[in-house]
Amino acid sequence: MAGKKQAILVVEDESSIASFVGMYLKRAGFTVRVAGTGGGALERASADPPALIILDLMLPDLDGIDVCRRVRQRSDVPMLMLTARDDDIDKIIGLEVGADDYLTKPFNPGELVARVKSILRRASPERRELESAYLEHGDLSIDAGRREVTVGDEEIQLAPKEFDLLWELLDHQGLVLNRDQLLERVWGYTFAGDTRTVDVHVRQLRRKLGEASPIVTVWGVGYKVSPAKETATA
Repeated sequence: MAGKKQAILVVEDESSIASFVGMYLKRAGFTVRVAGTGGGALERASADPPALIILDLMLPDLDGIDVCRRVRQRSDVPMLMLTARDDDIDKIIGLEVGADDYLTKPFNPGELVARVKSILRRASPERRELESAYLEHGDLSIDAGRREVTVGDEEIQLAPKEFDLLWELLDHQGLVLNRDQLLERVWGYTFAGDTRTVDVHVRQLRRKLGEASPIVTVWGVGYKVSPAKETATA
C-alpha cells in the first residue's frame, strides 16, 4: 500500500496562480487544498493541519504576515511565503514572524516544488531526532535538539532557516562557505541568482544576535565564523 500523500495548503486569492501551483504540486505527488483568504486559511489549517502552507503575502482580508504570525502561535507547520514584490523588507518581515522560506513572483514552478520538498525533508521527525548536538561560540549557545539559541542567559528567537544557517556556519568553523554551498546545505537546492536568500538571512541573524553574532563576510566568496572571543573575567 502506498504511503499517504502529504497535503499542502495553498493560500492564494488569485485563482489562476492557485491552480497553476496546485497542478505542479499534484504532479509531484502531493494533495492540494486551497484557501483564497487569510481567514479561510486559518480555519483550514486548524481543522485539518497540512504538512506545509504556501502563503501569499497579499490577501484580501488578513495579510500573509498576520496569517503567518497567528499560525505560529499554535503550530510549527512549515510555511513558504509568496511575495509579488522584490523588496527585502517583505522577506525579512516574513522570516521574522516564522516563515521558513520565501519566493518572489513570478517564480519557476520547478523551484517552488524543490523548495517545498526541501522544507518538508528538513522538518521531518526523523531528521529532528538526529539533531541532538550542541555547539558553543563565546556567549552564544545553540542546541539542535531543542532548536534553541541563547546568548548568555537570554534566549534568541530565530526563524527555522535562520537557525539552520547559524548551525551550518558554526558547524564548519574555520571554513569559508560560499552562498551556493549554503543554499544547498541549508535549503537543499541551488538556483542561479538566488543567493540573496542567504544574504537576507545573514542580515537577520546579525540583527538578532547583535555583538554575539559570529558571522563574518568574506567579500566575493561567502561567509565564515570568526574565532570565539574569550569571556572576560572579573
